Amino acid sequence: MYPELFEIPFVHLTVKSYGLMMVVGFLAAVSLIRYLSRNITPDPQMITNASLYSLIGGVVGARIHYVFHYWDRFQGDLLSVFAIWEGGLELLGGVILAITIIFLYLLYHKLPVRHYLDILAIGLMLALVPGRVGCFLNGCCFGKPSNLPWAVRFPYDSFAYNSQVKPDAGRNRPEAQLKLPADFFSYVGEDGLAYLKGFEDLTEEQKEQVTTGEYRCLAVHPTELYSSAAGGVLCLMLYLFWRRAQKTGLSGNANKFLARPGQTFGLMFIVYGITRFLMEFIRDDNPFEYAWWAIYKGGTISQNIGLGMIALGLLLMAVFQKMKPSKVADNNHKLRRGDT
Repeated sequence: MYPELFEIPFVHLTVKSYGLMMVVGFLAAVSLIRYLSRNITPDPQMITNASLYSLIGGVVGARIHYVFHYWDRFQGDLLSVFAIWEGGLELLGGVILAITIIFLYLLYHKLPVRHYLDILAIGLMLALVPGRVGCFLNGCCFGKPSNLPWAVRFPYDSFAYNSQVKPDAGRNRPEAQLKLPADFFSYVGEDGLAYLKGFEDLTEEQKEQVTTGEYRCLAVHPTELYSSAAGGVLCLMLYLFWRRAQKTGLSGNANKFLARPGQTFGLMFIVYGITRFLMEFIRDDNPFEYAWWAIYKGGTISQNIGLGMIALGLLLMAVFQKMKPSKVADNNHKLRRGDT
C-alpha cells in the first residue's frame, strides 16, 4: 500500500498513487481511442479535446459519487466536499459523468455518435486496468477477509484495518471483525466511534502486535486487482466484438445480428454491470442500501447501479439493433473496396 508515491521537491506536494494511476489509465485510453478511430476522425485533436473534457468531468463525477456514498462524513462541514486533495474519489461515478460529457460533445460537433461510443467503450475498460491498480496502492475498495493464498494484508490504520476494528452499521456489522484492546484508540468522536492512535503513538510492543502479531490486519481479497484484471478481459472482449461488427460492415452484411454501430457500447454496460454486481459480494467497503430507489434492497449502491447499467445496456443493444447503419460505415465500406 503506497497512497503517496513521492514528494515533489521545494513545493512539498506529494504525488498520490491513485491520481497518478488514473492519469495513466486516461492516457492509455486516449491513445487506444485515437488509434481505433483513425478511419472515422476528421481531426484527431477532437478526440483529445473530448478526452480532456471527460477527464475533468470524470474527477467531478468520482467526487460526487464519493460524497453521495459517504454523505455523513461531510455533514456540518460542506466546504470539505471540495477538498479533493485530501482524497475521496469513486471510479464508477467518474465513468458515468465522463460518458455523459463525451456523448454531449459528440452531439454538439455532429460526429458519428454510435461509432465513437463503441470505441470509447473499449478505451474505458482499458482505463480500468491501471485505475484499479491505483485503488490497490491507495488501499481503498478492499475485499472481505479471506484465507486464500493470494489474500493480502493492509497496514495499520489503512481503510481495511479501520473497517475491521470498528462496528459498521452500514454493513449490518454490530461488532468489529478484529477486536482491539481499548488502549489502541485515542478518543471517541461525536459519531460514537473510537479512533485509532497514530502508529507513532503506539508502544513498541503494540507496533509489533499490529504489524506481525495478533492484531495485524486480517488478510482480505485483493478485489482491486481482481477488478483490474477484469478490466483487461472486458477490454479484449469488447474489442473482439467491435472487430466482428467492423468486418460485418465491410462485408456488406449490415443486417447481421448484434453487429450494428453502438452495440459495443451497449454491451459495455452489460458486462461491466455484471462484473461490478458480482464483485460487490466479496468487497467489504460499501454500505448496504434499503432506500426506496434501490432495485436490490440490501445490496450496495454499486450493485444497484450495476443492475441499472445491465438494464440500460440491454435497452441500448435493442435500440441500436433497430437503427440503420450510419453513413460512416457505408463510406468506409466503399473506401476499403476502392469505390469513389
